[in-house]
Amino acid sequence: MTTSRFTPSRRTVLAGAAAVPLVTILKWPASAAEFEMKYATGQDPTHPVNTRAQEALNRIREATSGRVDIKLFPANQLGSDSDLLTQVRNGSVEFFNLSSMILATFVPLSGIASLGFAFKNYDEVWQAMDGDLGNHVRAEIAKTPIFAVSRIWDNGFRHITSSTREIRTAEDLKSFKIRVPLAPPLTSLFKALGAAPSPINFNEVYTSLQTKVVEGQENPLAIIATTRLYEVQKTCSLTGHVWDGYWVLGNKRAFNRLPADLQAVVSREIDKSALDQRADVAKLNESLKTDLKEKGLTFIEVQQDDFRKALAATTFYAEWKQKYGPAAWEMLEKVSGKLG
Repeated sequence: MTTSRFTPSRRTVLAGAAAVPLVTILKWPASAAEFEMKYATGQDPTHPVNTRAQEALNRIREATSGRVDIKLFPANQLGSDSDLLTQVRNGSVEFFNLSSMILATFVPLSGIASLGFAFKNYDEVWQAMDGDLGNHVRAEIAKTPIFAVSRIWDNGFRHITSSTREIRTAEDLKSFKIRVPLAPPLTSLFKALGAAPSPINFNEVYTSLQTKVVEGQENPLAIIATTRLYEVQKTCSLTGHVWDGYWVLGNKRAFNRLPADLQAVVSREIDKSALDQRADVAKLNESLKTDLKEKGLTFIEVQQDDFRKALAATTFYAEWKQKYGPAAWEMLEKVSGKLG
């Protein structure tokens, strides 16, 4: 997916998501920046992860009197998610927001937050991710050349869209060709339910659906809207099969070049925007249903218990418990309840 597919009018999709414009124009002399850095994302500029990130970067410039200038590069401008993960690891990009599921290819434990049907609602999500489980994952990330800069941001509960069959029950997923991110937990989930998952980088999703390489995909509503997937899909089944969050990752070596007081400003402002972005997504979920219906997408209500029972009848949970270990699993089940 390239930025050329999006137009300024897409901002209307997310009207009201943020109280300020996408980019607040603040000017400092070019020579004033003592530290210049890059912040990359994979999402369209209109998505709350970018509107709120830009606000944080503006506040950082202001609070540091222009000493720290972090430029935002949305919509995979600097490469695919896989490319950017490599770049933030080697320091050629200083900051990058990445789905916890895709981060699992590098830090396996991060995928535990996106385990199939683990969380029923946002209360459970934030209890886990702002609590022991989130802290445990952050500690694992910190064992690598990168670290989690702030609280986890919200990507949302994911739903299944299709251009062919309607997905109403777990049985409907049998042999269904579905695009998934390069994320082991999601590939495993759909294989367990009998589907045919195809891991494809995000910037190739629209084309893959358009050319029928896959029949469907799964994403939160904000992603379906901002990337205009409704143009190449007919139905959206509200499965809420996993919750996913975005970790804002930083390169340790690059971050440590900042004096301690500037580090504190960066972390504080990005963390503030994390909470603002969570609120944005919560407000958007209902309004986006209306907007997407008007764009021609048909919504299908499903019985989640049907999918849960089908998944529990497989070896899915037992296998992931073994991979994540008893300590992390216990932290998860304190919030989710018994799984499997």
